[in-house]
Amino acid sequence: MERTGASKSFAIPAALKVAWADVLIMALAILLVSTLSQLFAGPASQRVVTYAAIMLTAVVGLQIFSGNTSIVSFGHSGFLGLGAYMTGILTMPEALQRTALKELPSILAGYHLPFFTALAIVLLVAIIVGLITGMPLLRLSGSSASIATLALLIIIYTLLVGGREITRGSQPFYGVPRDVGLWTATLLAVIALGVARIFRELPLGLAARAAANDERGAAAVGVNHRIAYLCAWVTSVVISMAAGAALAQFLGAFSPKDFYFELSFTLLAMLIVGGMNSSLGAFAGVVVTTIIIEVIRRFEGGGTLFGFDLPALFGLTQGALAVIIILIIWKRPEGLLGKGELNILKRFPKFVQVTPNPTPAEPTGVTAIGSSNLTRRYAGVVAVEDITLEFRPDMITGIIGPNGAGKTTFINMMAGDVVPSSGSVHIGLQQTPPETFGFARAGIARTFQNIRIFPNMTVMENVVVAARQVEPSLMAAEAAAMAELTRMGLQDHAQRHAAGLAYGLRRRLEVARALALKPRYLLLDEPAAGMNAVETAELIAILAAVRSERKLGIILIEHDMRLVMNLCERIVVIDHGRVIADGSPVEVQNNPAVIAAYLGSRSIRNQSQNIAETKKNKGIYHNV
Repeated sequence: MERTGASKSFAIPAALKVAWADVLIMALAILLVSTLSQLFAGPASQRVVTYAAIMLTAVVGLQIFSGNTSIVSFGHSGFLGLGAYMTGILTMPEALQRTALKELPSILAGYHLPFFTALAIVLLVAIIVGLITGMPLLRLSGSSASIATLALLIIIYTLLVGGREITRGSQPFYGVPRDVGLWTATLLAVIALGVARIFRELPLGLAARAAANDERGAAAVGVNHRIAYLCAWVTSVVISMAAGAALAQFLGAFSPKDFYFELSFTLLAMLIVGGMNSSLGAFAGVVVTTIIIEVIRRFEGGGTLFGFDLPALFGLTQGALAVIIILIIWKRPEGLLGKGELNILKRFPKFVQVTPNPTPAEPTGVTAIGSSNLTRRYAGVVAVEDITLEFRPDMITGIIGPNGAGKTTFINMMAGDVVPSSGSVHIGLQQTPPETFGFARAGIARTFQNIRIFPNMTVMENVVVAARQVEPSLMAAEAAAMAELTRMGLQDHAQRHAAGLAYGLRRRLEVARALALKPRYLLLDEPAAGMNAVETAELIAILAAVRSERKLGIILIEHDMRLVMNLCERIVVIDHGRVIADGSPVEVQNNPAVIAAYLGSRSIRNQSQNIAETKKNKGIYHNV
């Protein structure tokens, strides 16, 4: 197996090395707290630590979904309830079961299993529950999906209350063995944290985070956000039901209201306080919130503070959490530690260095694309009308035209981002893929008129998301991503968040991300927009080198006529949604329809003179 850079000593990708180091540190912190509690704390304090460990498992489960998809879930407390009741039924002694659950169906009665055996069954059922609930739920997005999770919580609560023969309805469900103690809860918390931290760096976690940052941009690099979101949801449900199983054997008795709105609010409060976007944030949120809850509860029933008598204020805990959430959202929206993970290993670059793949990328996908009678209407306005064009690799084609001519709409249809009203896009001999991500995987990469990078991910992660769609492993994707970053001069920014890049560097990042797909065709929508003359010249040189090296086809929209006339071998002119010219730069410059519709006679003469002078005095545009 080929290994590069620092990976020669560890056969795992750099991102996973960083993640495992973080898991080790957080695990040691949890083990230290549990050990100190075991050695020096009394039974009451040990119960607080045990409960906190179970809540950490639950909050981490919520973070796996909400933190990676940016969809706030109100329904996860319901999954804790399902896990708790399943564990209670499976572990309850048979004699007590006959007394407490007289009408329990025979298929569910008489098991009296050990906790870990019951837990294994709960986890298997959790996978099925996650798939059943996730597939319809995740056809929604944003606030609609969040509201759907709230409906899911109400449905689960109603089922628990209504299933009297199995759950005793709204009455306490008692008789569950209390076999979960400090170390069992600690073990589950460590495993949950490890799963959450590793999932974030796996291809599915990267894909989910990319789609949460920008769904259209993610689809353009081949990400199927529904699959990524569903995997995050199922993993999240599994961890949540495991937490419910532990909570059942910690409490011994419970009722449906214990898994309803109050618990849902507490889980969200812990995650928001610590930071939704990282497992470190979930960890910090549980620690801080648990301390606050324990302090406030001492005064909830009244007492004396600094000589003043305090009245009983029931509900003070939830009220205090609500105030804390408001303050956090106001002053620190990302949470106390929600900007990112620990990333301790990144402070030692030699352990996580990624060497660019020295092998030139071979284009993948189809060899020919085109459109046939392509038309797009918007409420009676014809943006593109009856365009039939063919494109081939190893040619740079420019698409020009006045503002509003339909150029971007045409490119959007060619990239699968917009569905034609009539006509079709053909990709080789295959029919048009049904989703945008299908176009990317077929060898068509693109950039956008308005930059669509993933701002909350690092520069490296932005490109790895794309590279993973065509590379066989995450390690190979990292090497390919570094090669493209190096090509674009972004290697020194690899570990920076993309949001911190200057405008011109963001443009380069978007091109690097597109090239990481190893495309046969590269569609660029105003790639030089906002760049100065030097940056534009550098971009032209890079595109010319990529074309020469990979023999890929480049189709670009650009208003910079100097760039278009010098870089492109073929130019298509669109006006009012129709093609009015198609030919070489010289042919287009002398086309009367183009001059009348777009350039103007004086402008075209000036452009021709300027371009001729440029080619005479400079060599950067030769051999394009």
